[in-house]
Amino acid sequence: MTNTLKSSYQKTPYKLSGNGPRNIGVLKEAFQNIDENLESDIYGNGAIIEDFQTKIAKILGKEEAVFFPSGTMAQQIALRIWADRKNNRQMAYHPLSHLEIHEQDGLKELQQINPVLLGTAERLLTIEDIKALQEPVSSVLLELPQREIGGQLPSFEELEEISAYCKEQGIALHLDGARLWEVMPFYEKSAEEICALFDSVYVSFYKGIGAIAGAILAGDADFVQEAKIWKRRYGGDLISLYPYILSADYYFDKRIGKMEGYYEAAKKLAERFNACDGVKTVPEVPVSNMFHVHFDKPINEIGPKLTEIHDETGVGISGYLQEKSEGVCSFEVSVGDGLDEIQEDVLHSLFEKLAKL
Repeated sequence: MTNTLKSSYQKTPYKLSGNGPRNIGVLKEAFQNIDENLESDIYGNGAIIEDFQTKIAKILGKEEAVFFPSGTMAQQIALRIWADRKNNRQMAYHPLSHLEIHEQDGLKELQQINPVLLGTAERLLTIEDIKALQEPVSSVLLELPQREIGGQLPSFEELEEISAYCKEQGIALHLDGARLWEVMPFYEKSAEEICALFDSVYVSFYKGIGAIAGAILAGDADFVQEAKIWKRRYGGDLISLYPYILSADYYFDKRIGKMEGYYEAAKKLAERFNACDGVKTVPEVPVSNMFHVHFDKPINEIGPKLTEIHDETGVGISGYLQEKSEGVCSFEVSVGDGLDEIQEDVLHSLFEKLAKL
């Protein structure tokens, strides 16, 4: 069933999630107006990379920034720097942090850093979880939003409390801001205002922004200089990174002003899901452009029905389903440009069919 659902999803011309097909056209569009004689970056130097790093550092309100080919590399390095500075190989994050469940224990195996899991998997970590730490840690990582529980967010007031407490305790606070751009509308804050609460910040350019790949790690000047050394050690200083940088710059400018629209569209889309019997979203009211959809039926019942809807409407709802608990399955929605391409009558038909599942 899984392969059938995935195949039917891939064949649909329209998708509820994302910014359109991730094919070679993404890079082709980004390069269409680039001067072919523009000099590339070389091993981390050159105007292409340096100008982009300066641009994003200013937006984030940090002294400096360094471009990485991947966020996995950037965040492991950030946490190693804080471990060295604090002379402490223990740090803390949510039980469902990307570093804990998606990176094959890279932080533990490559850096011998031991994570302490804060709180419980089904909810956000809180200031009380941090205060309850039984032993000192070098850093705390916060993911905004917390993807694996539907993209939930703490209040900005709690973020301020966490920031102040960590500063008092000498704990570095690192932001996993893979979706930072997407949470600004909910907080009604700029990236700089949010990042001011953190000692170091990672942001991604392929999620809501839709570039081909790439990440920025930002902080004070000394921190970034250390990060550049670690980037070389990790093999992240490719001879040239310009395909990633130019596409990141292009799609950042194209989509950063659309985040409010994605957020509002996500709230309306969630309302439509929640109006269907046996369907609910987590959170009920999204706090960014992403949320999870839960069905009160098992995968073997929902999968074939979604496949039928794909074939009948031409709209891809999801290419996968995840078992959440016995008799309950789910998938993730991240609203982008793709939703705008679906006509209202088609969406109406789709949700009429979902309501009859």
